[in-house]
Amino acid sequence: MRLGLSRAGVQGVAKAIRLSWGGAEKLISAEIDCFVDLDPSQKGVHMSRFPELFEEAIDERAGRAEVRIAARYPLERRTPVTGLLTQEMISIVGIAAATESRVRRIVGVEATGINACPCAQGLVRGKASERLLEAGFEEPDVERILELVPLATHNQRGRGTLYIGTDQTLNAEELAGIVENSMSSPIYELLKRPDELFVVEHAHLQPRFVEDSVRISLQSTLDRYPELKDEDFVLARQLNFETIHSHDVLGERYGTVGELRGELRDGEPAARHTELRDWLAS
Repeated sequence: MRLGLSRAGVQGVAKAIRLSWGGAEKLISAEIDCFVDLDPSQKGVHMSRFPELFEEAIDERAGRAEVRIAARYPLERRTPVTGLLTQEMISIVGIAAATESRVRRIVGVEATGINACPCAQGLVRGKASERLLEAGFEEPDVERILELVPLATHNQRGRGTLYIGTDQTLNAEELAGIVENSMSSPIYELLKRPDELFVVEHAHLQPRFVEDSVRISLQSTLDRYPELKDEDFVLARQLNFETIHSHDVLGERYGTVGELRGELRDGEPAARHTELRDWLAS
């Protein structure tokens, strides 16, 4: 049957890769997906050769090839109060799409944090205000108390994603910092009690929706990398794992840097949100 395929290839190939940055190297485990498009005149590609000889396997096709590499990366840092050394795991993602004339590259990260729900906190604030007024506190005192005391709400562990498509070299640890700072608070594998208090208070003093996290991540990216070109690409995604609902919530925005800058500058919705696959294929 003479019918072309959008993608044909292999996924889930486990490899050890070596990452280098600033004179230091880390050997980490990665998972690789590799696909090519398939012309109607071609019956297939030699998929058994993909894991061994990616370049040779790709050369056997005409049109377009796409490779995705995802690796778990240990990020060492210290807890905010006691300075306890801890290790957090983030995901580093690399995507490349190639034709005979051009290569498009994406570097991305996925990191975990915590979001405190603003909606539930607003309900708690309203009820607390009623109770304090009923107890005899004056209204100015009530407002002062509610400003000083972190208010209860339900917390959501969040998974933030940030992809940047550019020819420039980017530091994945910096991208992870942008993602974590877009949430109410980073989280830590190890915590002493003073650290735990800090994380809980910090999160509840800056409650955020998934929409907030996405917008903050995008704005921080544009501020941190002003040298990005208008034709470069950015995607930010926030997935919160709900605690008082049986569903999860997600926010996402993608587009070229020019589309995002124009919307921020003019305050008008962009006419188009360029999708990742379209950008890779352009």
